[in-house]
Amino acid sequence: MTNILITGGAGFIGSSLAEAILTSDKYYVVLVDNLLTGSLNKIPLHERCKFIQCDVNDFTSLSVVMKMHHFDYVFHYAAVVGVKRTLANPVMVLQDVWGIRNVLDLSKETGVKRVFYSSSSEVYGEPTEFPQHEHTTPLNSRLPYAVVKNVGESFCRAYQMEFNLPYTIFRFFNTYGPRQTDDFVMSKFIHAALAHEPITIYGTGNQTRTFCHIRDNTECVKRILEESLVVNDVINIGSEKEVTILDLAKLIVRLTGSKSPIRFLPPLKEGDMTRRLPNSQKMKLILGGNLISLEEGIQEMIKLSIDSRGMDRKMQTTGI
Repeated sequence: MTNILITGGAGFIGSSLAEAILTSDKYYVVLVDNLLTGSLNKIPLHERCKFIQCDVNDFTSLSVVMKMHHFDYVFHYAAVVGVKRTLANPVMVLQDVWGIRNVLDLSKETGVKRVFYSSSSEVYGEPTEFPQHEHTTPLNSRLPYAVVKNVGESFCRAYQMEFNLPYTIFRFFNTYGPRQTDDFVMSKFIHAALAHEPITIYGTGNQTRTFCHIRDNTECVKRILEESLVVNDVINIGSEKEVTILDLAKLIVRLTGSKSPIRFLPPLKEGDMTRRLPNSQKMKLILGGNLISLEEGIQEMIKLSIDSRGMDRKMQTTGI
């Protein structure tokens, strides 16, 4: 049995990765999370999955977990996330450097074969090159969240050079799908549209993003694990379909048949980059084809949201 640790395992991407990995009977997965933004209801109910509440920034707590289980691979996904949350809590964000160091130190000491680190498209900052390539686009953001992710990448490289600890760096672009909370743009817009509530946009809405469905994300990551790909290297995990935030809102209104008005708020003071567009050639090569289309992914989320609301109403009516 191959033992895998996923930090931030009660979060959207971490729990979704666990579910994807557990489809193979050769893995035992341990999820750790401090539940700051994670949720227990996202944890897969599986006999080969175990959850431990733990703050990776606390070396002693993480040490107990890692020395008890002797992990083969570690996915370090734990982080303070969300644009508004990270802007409002810069010191908390910077403390995540401790967790990165703890994960790498303990991985080195306990014989972990490879550490997979979740970085972010935020490291690119304001764009200077399109599409944004892993090795030629400058990492120029000065926001605390991006700085921490960049420092984490440097730590991975340093531990490989000095201690021969293999790594893979994932630069995640906007990921969406089931389990995502409503404080992220895609799920927030869909939730508002289904309730016929106003959809709020910061600034003009002309800022662009690309949106990667969680199944493409986890399938790519799983193949990287199982086929020993992208070793001691970095990969963009994201779609190449660029869309403005305003057009995203309009598309969701159309697909839901919503009466939601679109309202514009003052632009954020910082952190809302004008464009994001990854070079996704590595990802597409690994997956062997095109990614899930934006419209298909949104329609799936809408159906799941409607089904979930119907189930909630049924439970309230029956008193379950």
